[in-house]
Amino acid sequence: MFARHVSMHLRPNTLKEFTQTFNNEVLPILRKQNGFQNEFAFSNTPTGVDVTAISLWDTKQHAESYNATGYPEVLKSLNKLLDGAPRVQVSDVISSTLHKTATIGA
Repeated sequence: MFARHVSMHLRPNTLKEFTQTFNNEVLPILRKQNGFQNEFAFSNTPTGVDVTAISLWDTKQHAESYNATGYPEVLKSLNKLLDGAPRVQVSDVISSTLHKTATIGA
């Protein structure tokens, strides 16, 4: 399993609109992607301006394919709510209760 970790800084007072856009526009895009498993989004601050979204994928190739095709569409949907460019980190999932994962480095 593979994870994409996206950190975003929102414009002030847009968390409610972000949540609606995320649920109504972003999640449908993700659900259409090959290898997509799950998505978590949460606010890191009491004001709701710092948001993290973590998506889980079957393979690194599926996540990379989404990055080239679906992610630009997601950015377009969220653009008016973002204050700056999101930061994306990628990693292998080494342990999860959601899905049995292969042991990395064994």
